[in-house]
Amino acid sequence: MSASFYQIRQCQTASCGLRFPLVEGQSSSGRCPRCLGSTVNIAEYPLEHEPVKPAEPASQPGPVVLLDNIRSAWNVGAIFRSADGFGFSGLHLCGITPTPENEAVKKTSLGAENNLAWYYHPNALLAALALQGIGYTLFALELTKDALALNQLQTLPRPEKIALVLGSEVCGVDPQLLELCAKKLYIPMRGQKRSFNVAVAFAISAYALNEFIERNSPA
Repeated sequence: MSASFYQIRQCQTASCGLRFPLVEGQSSSGRCPRCLGSTVNIAEYPLEHEPVKPAEPASQPGPVVLLDNIRSAWNVGAIFRSADGFGFSGLHLCGITPTPENEAVKKTSLGAENNLAWYYHPNALLAALALQGIGYTLFALELTKDALALNQLQTLPRPEKIALVLGSEVCGVDPQLLELCAKKLYIPMRGQKRSFNVAVAFAISAYALNEFIERNSPA
């Protein structure tokens, strides 16, 4: 049975004073997770669960994402969750990318793997060619000399079906796979770091892709 409420508790140890949430059933002792001291219940609130509502029928299938040798199961699980939230219709997991059979993927995706079609392919290049063969246009999220900034997506004509390609956290997208992509996209950055975590980068690009599709949909 899922939890229905949570408490805000505060540690009574003067040198600690940690304030933290405690979900119903999470701990029977209510001990401080920082110093293991005793805590007091400050307030109690209902735990809001996601509303259950029927999915709205899509006018056409959403985009898909192809993951080319993503090594982290945690990143893959997070991508599943974001893909579900942004209305993607499926994921193509390639090479060493872990599938939802991996417990870490399931733990991070929080059930999103049950809402989306997913497919495993040992070879990302062959998977991409197969997607092209059924009418998908490939967009790669990769910083190259000819890459287009994500905030300039609206300057492009909208393809009927889109597959977003993301590559290895270390090596990026396979160069031969990049050659198949109609466009390379990058996320403009202002700080010192030149890249985002791959799951974060997917969520940013998925939001931009959603905006692009919605603005260019037939009235």
